[in-house]
Formats: sequence, C-alpha cells, structure tokens
Amino acid sequence: MDNEIVKKVTAMFDHRRLNRFGSSLFPAFAASVIALIVFTVVIVSNLSVRDISEVVKIEIKTVVPYLPLRSEKELSVGSSNYTIKQITTVNNLEVLEFFGGKGGVSEKFQQRATEFLRDDCEVSFMMTWISPAEMFGKREVLSVESVFKSHPRGCLIILSSTMDNSPRGFSVLRPFLDRGYRVTALTPDLPFLLKDTAGESWLEEIRTGKRDPGKISLAQNLSNLMRLAYLFKFGGVYLDTDMIVLKSFKTLRNVIGAQTLEPVSRNWTRLNNAVLVFDKNHPLLRKCIEEFALTFNGNVWGHNGPYLVSRVARAVEGTDGYNFTVMTPPAFYSVNWIEIGKLFNVPRTEKDTKRVRVKVLEMQSRSYGLHLWNKFSSKFEIEKGSAMDKIVSDHCVICENVSVS
Repeated sequence: MDNEIVKKVTAMFDHRRLNRFGSSLFPAFAASVIALIVFTVVIVSNLSVRDISEVVKIEIKTVVPYLPLRSEKELSVGSSNYTIKQITTVNNLEVLEFFGGKGGVSEKFQQRATEFLRDDCEVSFMMTWISPAEMFGKREVLSVESVFKSHPRGCLIILSSTMDNSPRGFSVLRPFLDRGYRVTALTPDLPFLLKDTAGESWLEEIRTGKRDPGKISLAQNLSNLMRLAYLFKFGGVYLDTDMIVLKSFKTLRNVIGAQTLEPVSRNWTRLNNAVLVFDKNHPLLRKCIEEFALTFNGNVWGHNGPYLVSRVARAVEGTDGYNFTVMTPPAFYSVNWIEIGKLFNVPRTEKDTKRVRVKVLEMQSRSYGLHLWNKFSSKFEIEKGSAMDKIVSDHCVICENVSVS
C-alpha cells in the first residue's frame, strides 16, 4: 500500500510539473507542501524511528517538485517583451552614456581638462559625482570647502555629467567661483581615459553585453575605474566627496592610505581608495586598471575598489619601479566607520570626552584628511559644540550652515 501512495503522490507532482506554466507558482508550491506532509505522516506511521531519517532523505530528493522561475521570454516591460539580459543591457547603456564617449564629448573633455589644469595649480584635485546634481548637498559642499581652505591656489575638477552645465551644478559651484577659487564640473569621457589600457577592452565588453556587469551598481564600479584612469592620464589627488581635508597635500606624492593594520606587526592589512595621490602614468595605476579588467566581479562589494588596490599594492610592494608610500590609518582614516558617529555628538560622559579629545589631537598632528563614511554617518546631524562642529568650522571657506548635516 505504501508503494501505491508513493506512486500516486509522485504522479501528482509530475502532472504539476508538466503544467507549471499554466498555473501560478504559489498554488503549486502550497499543494506540494501539503502533499509532502501527508506523505511523511504515512511513512512515519508505518516505519520505526530508526528508518525514518533514511527514507525521508531519499524521498525528499525524488519527490519534492521542481518549481522553475518563469522563462526569460515571459518577462515583459510595458508593451514590449524583453529578456533579463536585454533589460540589463538597456540599463547599462544608459549608465555608460553618463560616463561620456558620445557626440564630441571626447574632444571637449580633453580640451577643457587640459585648459583647466594649468601649471599654476598648487595641487590638482579630482572628485566624481554619479548621482543627480540635486543630491550634491551640504556634506559634499563642506568637502569642497575644505579643499580650498588648505589649498587656496588649488584646482578641483568634479567629473559629473549631472553637475556639468546644469542649473543645480552651477548654483553649487558659484559661491566658490565668486570667491576666486578654481573649481569646475566636467562631463567625463571614460573611453578617452581608458584608451591604450586594459580597461579599454573591458569597457567594450560591457558595452556589447559580452561581460556580465553583476548585481552591484555599474555606475559605482565605473566610478572606481574612472578615478584610476583619470589619475593615470593626468595625475593629481583623488578624493571621495565625504573626505574633509585637514592640511595641505602639497608634500604628498604617490601615496595611498591604509584603513587597517595588523595589531602585532603593525603592517597594513587593507587599503582604501577614498584618497589616491599619484603622478600621471604611475605603474601602480596601470596595474590597478589591468587588475580591474582581468578580475572584475560585479557581485562582490569592494572587490573592484578598496580590495582591488589592496591586492595590487600587496603584489607589487617592494618591486623595482613601483615607488609608492602606504600611509598609516591616521593619515586619512583616523576614525573608523563604527566610531565616526561620536564626532558628531557632544560627549555625554567624561570617558567619551577624553576619548574624543585624544582623537582630535591625533588628527591635528597626524591627519591630512578625515573620512566621514557617509554611508554610515549621513543619518547624524552635527551637534553644536561637538568635535565635528569644530572641525568643520576650522576648515570651511564659505561657512554657511556648518552645523547642519
């Protein structure tokens, strides 16, 4: 009798498998679960405890129905049918357009960048902005202010198609231009920046759908690549837009910052790419671009960013021709993302007061910049009288709404 039950249940599941496209997934799954419970009860009632686990393991593998995802052909967008691959390709093409390479952008970018980066720049800085111009807020403005507080004769290029030639972009930069600071927003041209590097073929593979962009935002990964390509082409200083500059970078050359150290040996364990200071054509940058193209993984956060520069620096460290310096965490990452919130609040205890005071003194003596870790600190407002309130007040040039998040 038990064999007959098994045959009936299996036949029922086979019937549902054959008709899975004619019914919804949920009823099929619910019926399958109920049938499995009935089947298990019958088995349990006719077997000893010793035999239960062995039989259930076997039958689960052979009886639980296969519930496939709907085929790509069944997916529809609007009135047209698209496969998942087609939808992804369309979205990625829109992202790629954001990074330039069309309609004479190449010639304009090269000309504008070259004209802007004259020899009289004290230090040449670069940032990227891939979000809408309306999202370039007070935090990002404070970062720009800090650049010019420490480098009044410095130059800053913001690579962004949303900030370039937009009313919002102009309104953000106008207060700096009115004060004589040299800052501009340029629509980037990634194909130009990657020309004659390993990244050139990688970009073409992404454009034609031959390379899987992965689940992580393609724009974010392109931003990681663009900072490397820009520095390789022009040289200078790359800064994340959540970096507060604390002192002049004029003496820094071919530098990258460590985020963490091994507690005993004090050797670096991880680098970060939120600050990069390099001469143009530096071999480490070329190697990083090669690593990006060869090992690209769009499904793992950080693989193409901070983890990438860590892998490459570890591989070439000490090799002839690769002259660069790894600076210890206090240089740029004196406060980690877990502790950053304490700088935004007025200390509530004597212990916290002492800890913040020590950290601020360390930054004053050893730090070139402070990474705010916006992903984690954006929810914090700057309390009046907090350490961050003092830091921002000391490093602003416009100094409007310095106590607002």
